[in-house]
Amino acid sequence: MKLDLKSMSRKELERLRTHIDKALQKLIGSEKKAVKMHGFSLTEIVDTTPMAEPKTKFAPKYADPTDKTKTWTGRGKPPDWFKAALKSGKTPDDLAV
Repeated sequence: MKLDLKSMSRKELERLRTHIDKALQKLIGSEKKAVKMHGFSLTEIVDTTPMAEPKTKFAPKYADPTDKTKTWTGRGKPPDWFKAALKSGKTPDDLAV
């Protein structure tokens, strides 16, 4: 069954979402019962591995002399303002925060 979601009105989409939520809750309930019936706990079935840690944010090392809100950590590709400042005779030390 393929639904054309783009042609549905907001009211129709909300009704569909309600039906989907109810169907999912019913399915989850029956899955939990089946798991218990076979002697397992939910944590034995579901992957409880913690998610990856968020990437570390690095403190800015350089700031645009004309706009201090533009900064760069010194990692990755240098921003255009950094390259332009170097071409104009500035040194990285001049741009250091």
